[in-house]
Order: sequence, then structure tokens, then C-alpha cells
Amino acid sequence: MKFLSDIRLLLLAIWFGAACFFIAVAQSAFAVLPARELAGAVVNRTLSVLNYSGIAIAVIVIAMSFIGSARVGRFWLWTERLLVAVLVAACAVGQFVIGFYLSSTRAMMGKPIDEVAVDDPLRIQFNTLHEYSVWVLFAGMAAALLAFFIISNRKVSAGKSAAPDVYDFSKEFKI
Repeated sequence: MKFLSDIRLLLLAIWFGAACFFIAVAQSAFAVLPARELAGAVVNRTLSVLNYSGIAIAVIVIAMSFIGSARVGRFWLWTERLLVAVLVAACAVGQFVIGFYLSSTRAMMGKPIDEVAVDDPLRIQFNTLHEYSVWVLFAGMAAALLAFFIISNRKVSAGKSAAPDVYDFSKEFKI
């Protein structure tokens, strides 16, 4: 059903746009706020909203993929579901695993991160976890973008009444 595909596209586009906007918010927070601890708190709160919304949106998209999918190619349908499952996993791991370890590492430091020596094991662990968080978010964004393109380029098999190929320009440019 085209309507449900459009809704799934909209949901993935909303989350992907929010993830792109989050990157700008994170950079702006560290550039504008006077204390890096305040910027970290803003980024942490915004990232948790992004992760929870990613989990919710991905679960809805997967559930909607089971409705009206009888005329859709099975390979691309399961590829889409797998990519959206990667989005769920990325958001869940980012929020519940990496986020938990980041907050507990910050609590073990006992002082602001900027006051901890660069070669301190806790600071190294924090930086490593932060890098993992970035890569997990990137994986979720890549999976969402790929799922978006798969859904948007899907061809529904409807027999002889199928719409013509919109990318077939052979009739348009005949001399």
C-alpha cells in the first residue's frame, strides 16, 4: 500500500533529519555555552530524546512493514526490515549500553571532564566510549537512510496494471 509506504518514509525522514540536526546542536552547544559540562548535559539530553524516538519510530516502521506487503518483493522487504532493526539496535545500544557506561565513567571521575588529565585511564575510557557513541549513531543514520531509499524506490508488482517506469526516458528523447 502506497499510503503506508509514504508514512514509513515520513517517519524515517523525520528521524534522519533529527539526527542530522542533533549533530548541529551538539557542535553549537559546545561552541556557545560557557561551560563544557553544560554543553555535555544539553547534548546528553538531546541524544536520549533522539535515541528513544529512534527506537519508537523504528518499531512502528517495522510493524507497518507487515501490513499490506503481499505485493512487495520479499528480498527488499526483508532488507528494509533488517536495516530498520539495525536502527533499533543502534539507538538501544547508544542509549542503554554506551550511555550507561559514559555516565558511570563521568561519575567515577568526580570532577568535570576538562579537569581530568588527558592520560588518565578514566578520561581515555570516556573518550573511547564517546567515539563508540558517534559510530553507533552513524550506523543508525546510515541504516535509516538506506531503508529510506529502499522504500522510496520499491516497485510493487500489480500485474499488467502496474504504473510505467518513471525512470524510463527512452520514449521521451526519441529523435
